Amino acid sequence: MQSLDKKIRVLVVDDSAFMCKVLRDIINSDPQMEVVGQGRDGRDGVALAESLRPDVITMDINMPHVDGLQATELIMSQHPRPIVIVSSESREGAASTLKALELGAIDFVPKPSSGIDLDMKTVREELTRKLKLAAKVRVVRTATRSKLSVPHAASPAAGAAGGANLAFAGGGKFPLVVVAASTGGPAAVTRVVGGLPKDLPAAVFLVLHMPAEFTKQFAVQLSELGGLPVKEAENNETPKPGIVYLCPGSHHLRVTSSGKIVLDSGARIDGYRPSADAALESIAAYARTLTIGVVLTGMGGDAAKGVKTVKAAGGTVFAQDEATSMIFGMPAEAIKTGVVDEVLPLDGISGAIEKRVAQLARLAPVGAR
Repeated sequence: MQSLDKKIRVLVVDDSAFMCKVLRDIINSDPQMEVVGQGRDGRDGVALAESLRPDVITMDINMPHVDGLQATELIMSQHPRPIVIVSSESREGAASTLKALELGAIDFVPKPSSGIDLDMKTVREELTRKLKLAAKVRVVRTATRSKLSVPHAASPAAGAAGGANLAFAGGGKFPLVVVAASTGGPAAVTRVVGGLPKDLPAAVFLVLHMPAEFTKQFAVQLSELGGLPVKEAENNETPKPGIVYLCPGSHHLRVTSSGKIVLDSGARIDGYRPSADAALESIAAYARTLTIGVVLTGMGGDAAKGVKTVKAAGGTVFAQDEATSMIFGMPAEAIKTGVVDEVLPLDGISGAIEKRVAQLARLAPVGAR
């Protein structure tokens, strides 16, 4: 975190000299920040990130030689610094912006659609706010894209449990896993979902604080991991084991007493839509001991109320540890409730989910009643 008398040092990476000037003027006009360097492409950005050690980096995506995605991957896998994507590619749920977030970028600011110089000043407030937030984040080294794309082989534990069609018929229900995340969530969720076996005998619900126009594309990208199928959840559908359901960014997700998914576009709950608390509470009421709540990186306290409901219903709660969280807010608030069963590094969460699902599979006819 920056001290009160020390300015936030910003590196600007953009192939447009004019856009660099606009960004520099905006950033330098804020008394808490200063531009310490400018990169003309991703190659410059990587070199300057290492030599200047800025507090935060603005990164364009479409650039010659080395683009913003390649630069983000290199920086975050070698000498990680907080990165905020500032690009016209950040509009309308562009796949490239989500890729950058998966690779460890903290946030994004879309350039104005017109691309005209002075129009950039319309995003001044959003840009300066997000840069100040990003500068406070203690970044962690992230996996490369190639590692993220490796499918997970079924483990002995999953085989012992019997696969996706395993013995849940006697009890009528199967485990429901709810994964909640916010800032840093795309990268963390990609790691968790990519680490789950194809034959996981549970339905997985993902609740991320993500703009509505991004969730459909994120579901597509998660499906490309090659493991469990991923889809954006639909109203009134019945969840099935072996499928990942991503909550649309425009709605709250709940599961009814009859086991149907209900999407609600109502008001924000404690400032959030979608609300992890709403999903956790309704799913715990339905699945009870077969509920697994997972709280990953993110700012704020969403999910803290929900995990208490999960535990009261006899379910299981996991939280990501501080060392691997981009922002420890959500996991920390969940841990403070005293109901978290295990605090785990990011790469240990998939295995913990798989192990607990396998245990519940053997107990399902009893636990589901």
